[in-house]
Amino acid sequence: MEADSSTDDIEAIMENMEYIPGFFHLELNLNCDPVGPGDLRRRDTRLRLDGLQGELEAEPGHLQYAVRNLLGFLAFHLEHLEAAEERDICKEDPGNLNAWANLGYVYDKLGREAEAGECVEKVSQLMGLDGDGGEESPEMETRLPAARCLAEQAYVQPFDVELDTDEELRERLSAALTLYNRALDYAGDLVQPEEKISWYFKMATIYNRLDDIVKTTEDSEYSRLSHYNKGLRLLKETLKSDKKQLKAISWCYIGIMLEKKDEFFTVPMSIHDCGFSGSDPLSCHGTAIKLASDDAFLLNVLAKLFLVRGKQEMAMGICNMALSVLPDPELNYQAYCTRAKINVMAYVRDLEKAKQGEGGIPDRQQLAEARRDLDKVIHTHPCLRTHMEMAQVHYYSGVDALQERLLVDESAVNSALVSLSQALQHEPGHSLPDLHLLRGRCLLLKGEEQNAADCFNRAVELQRPGGADPVALRCLLEALLTLFAQGGAGDRGLTQLEECLHRAEQRYAERVVQDELRRLYRSHTADVTELSRALIKAGRLNLVRRLLETIQREQPGRRKPLYKSMSVG
Repeated sequence: MEADSSTDDIEAIMENMEYIPGFFHLELNLNCDPVGPGDLRRRDTRLRLDGLQGELEAEPGHLQYAVRNLLGFLAFHLEHLEAAEERDICKEDPGNLNAWANLGYVYDKLGREAEAGECVEKVSQLMGLDGDGGEESPEMETRLPAARCLAEQAYVQPFDVELDTDEELRERLSAALTLYNRALDYAGDLVQPEEKISWYFKMATIYNRLDDIVKTTEDSEYSRLSHYNKGLRLLKETLKSDKKQLKAISWCYIGIMLEKKDEFFTVPMSIHDCGFSGSDPLSCHGTAIKLASDDAFLLNVLAKLFLVRGKQEMAMGICNMALSVLPDPELNYQAYCTRAKINVMAYVRDLEKAKQGEGGIPDRQQLAEARRDLDKVIHTHPCLRTHMEMAQVHYYSGVDALQERLLVDESAVNSALVSLSQALQHEPGHSLPDLHLLRGRCLLLKGEEQNAADCFNRAVELQRPGGADPVALRCLLEALLTLFAQGGAGDRGLTQLEECLHRAEQRYAERVVQDELRRLYRSHTADVTELSRALIKAGRLNLVRRLLETIQREQPGRRKPLYKSMSVG
């Protein structure tokens, strides 16, 4: 009874608190059970953690503690408890509420009750609660730690995992804005202008992301105007920053925002309010590039931003500028990696156009240039991403420029497989569906259909439930059908097909599976017909019925002839 009473007291206190420090209580997917297989949650968390490492250098101000607290939070969820025990923040920034609260949580889970208690006492002190009587300290002493605590919690929201739909991402972004606004309310004039500007910038980028999400909805005009106007006005405020980095990236975002103005029926009023009535987006981008012209790191940030927005030529030019400033691949590997990625993306884009008869043969020189850049990086900064991108370069070098299934250079495909084996040595390579998909394609080119099917099967297993990208499923179905047509699969092949469809129904929406089965029938009609006969002979009637019903939904007029053609006799 005493324990229950104590728990109730704690819950009552928490309900009356205006905010609760720390990350472990936040309404994040990370703090809940996984949606789907646990190994996928671990993979996504690891990818978040690896991606955040680069954010430390990008956050030189007080928000760097948000990044470091988040790194410890992610490390805890990966069971890297030593990394999660982030005491350094508490030493460098003794007033950091989230650091003390997170540390206390970690100690509690480790069973180190005395140290956890010390952390709780420190949190209470910083929040202005007297440990003996519960009396509050003067408000001025508690507002700044509270403001920074809320800003850090806002920073965390977009880095949650399993945000698989626009609506889920929208919820996290909206929650982040709410927390930033609360942080600003608490801060008042206590926070230095530069720190407050850094919060404005984060809010502006969130409004920009929300604008991209809601513009596809029915009420997009009304919703977008609000997001757009708030975002642009905040970007105008960030131009007051004394930091070159923040000003340059802000000018880049202003250019992006101005490019969208023609998407509205009426020009957003914030354009006139902020003095951008006659401003050209390209001139804004030019201002950003000029500010960054002697800073390789900042140029790399701009290059990635332009690449995400689909401005590949501009991104390529900025990468070249960054490499002129700092050509050393050990210090500036990011520029080489981005430039290689741009070349591969350009080649793949031209390849897809050529397949549709909309362009000529893609330029293989782009692959050669990408390989040269990656060769420079792979010796100084070998990592999962570098090996994956090198494998992609080798793969496209080994297949025909127009017929991707035609092998033209087996040594290049072998090199791709070697690069993929090296990628598998880095976490979380073994759980990346794209890696297994590319590996399967390489093995298929070498005539190893069963090995390829196993890789495609693994790629399907690693898809998040509800996934909409059918490429892995398509490749698996075609590989299994090929094995059947070659006569080497037997009962095992039929079982694999049955398991494949069962797994696909767990991973993909029903429409996706049906579309892929119809596609398989259209492109391999004779083989699917023979497969259906074999299924009937083997007594797998439920499977053949499901297959045929899917196909016949597309051809209702051919229902009777199709069943007749499937007869065993």
